Amino acid sequence: MIQRVTVPTLFPPPTYSHVSVVEAGTRLAFLAGAVPLDADGNVVGAGDPVRQAEQVIANLREQLRAVGSDLEHVVATDVYVVSGEPATLSAVWDVVEASALSTGPHSSTLLGVACLGYTGQLVEITATAVVPEGGPARESGEHRSG
Repeated sequence: MIQRVTVPTLFPPPTYSHVSVVEAGTRLAFLAGAVPLDADGNVVGAGDPVRQAEQVIANLREQLRAVGSDLEHVVATDVYVVSGEPATLSAVWDVVEASALSTGPHSSTLLGVACLGYTGQLVEITATAVVPEGGPARESGEHRSG
């Protein structure tokens, strides 16, 4: 079960919650940053942060699907945008808001950064999600350590 809390004594966030609480015993998925690469490893939407954000959301959806979850079960994200301009960050946030990530709404942090890992990359999103009961325990190709 996910409990999403907007704290009444704080400024109300536009489309995210201040806190997401997940009861103990729930399976969680901690996702590596979703990046704007296609299946061949090419950056999608060179120079266009909005197009890259759309690809990142699509890739995030695939990461979640692989473990039996989806965007609606995301409880927290960090959204990284290579820009110091609030308008660019807002444009990327509009893509996040238009996706199923806003269904929760989830807890999120939006950050302007100087650089990301791939040449030409402008957007990356990390996420934590609940894996609903009945989701696959392991997918083929999964690697375990420990």
